[in-house]
Amino acid sequence: MLLRGTAAALGAFTAAGAGTLAWGFNELTNFELKQHTVPLLPPGTLRGKDEFRLLHVSDLHMIPGQEEKIAWVSALDSLRPDLVVNTGDNLSDEHAVPDVLRALGPLLNRPGLFVFGTNDYWAPQPVNPFKYLMDKKREPSYIDLPWQDMRAAFIERGWKDANQKRHEFKVGDVRLAVAGVDDPHHDLDDYPKIAGAPNPDSQLRLALLHAPEPRVLRKFAEDGYQLALAGHTHGGQICLPGSKAIVTNSGIDRARAQGLSSFDGMALHVSNGLGTSKYAPVRIFCRPSATLLRLTERSR
Repeated sequence: MLLRGTAAALGAFTAAGAGTLAWGFNELTNFELKQHTVPLLPPGTLRGKDEFRLLHVSDLHMIPGQEEKIAWVSALDSLRPDLVVNTGDNLSDEHAVPDVLRALGPLLNRPGLFVFGTNDYWAPQPVNPFKYLMDKKREPSYIDLPWQDMRAAFIERGWKDANQKRHEFKVGDVRLAVAGVDDPHHDLDDYPKIAGAPNPDSQLRLALLHAPEPRVLRKFAEDGYQLALAGHTHGGQICLPGSKAIVTNSGIDRARAQGLSSFDGMALHVSNGLGTSKYAPVRIFCRPSATLLRLTERSR
């Protein structure tokens, strides 16, 4: 009797686990658009317009043949963003660059900026789920991906490379000062190259990084940036109900693993991302997403 009961319990547990994994796999294409209104701009900046639209995309982790992802991402162009920011980890396969360019295609015609993550430079590798859930940092594979070709295509279409760089430019009537670093998660950042306060005449001061590591966010905040944009966490990817992250795969706390928050007085947006490693194709209570940030003027 005891053995039969134990066997029945194990069978139910196995069935429940299989069902959860199947649901998590189906969630990979259940994309959602998140939207936030953020009053950041000085009064008078927009000259009668209602908002400045910033589209934040991250963590495509593209694999050849992901047609639903390609179609959904390319359709984001219909939002008519004023600026597109891509915070890295575009690749999950050495043959995926053409599909990344297909997905981002129409968005590459708009003003844009990008920084890279380690999964732009190096291929993913099999994941130990227990190590992931213990929030342990994993060593990269160091198997090269064709990131140079992707970078060249981005730049040829007009996007600005913000890896260890500062940029000043105008989009419409908005003067921007932007600084970015290479992926801090594996210490590829070199903040001294971009250190210092942004141009005080700028109306929008953006900080870009792939992984939201507090040691770098703190420097951006001290230098006076208004809004930092990051990805990497996948919003937790395997979450508790209510999309509450279990782990962040970074130094950021779980409460700020996704969405809009504040860090040392600077606004911080961390993207859920649009994909996963091909070795961990599941999302639970944490759908893949892109975010439209509607930047408005501060009250007088």
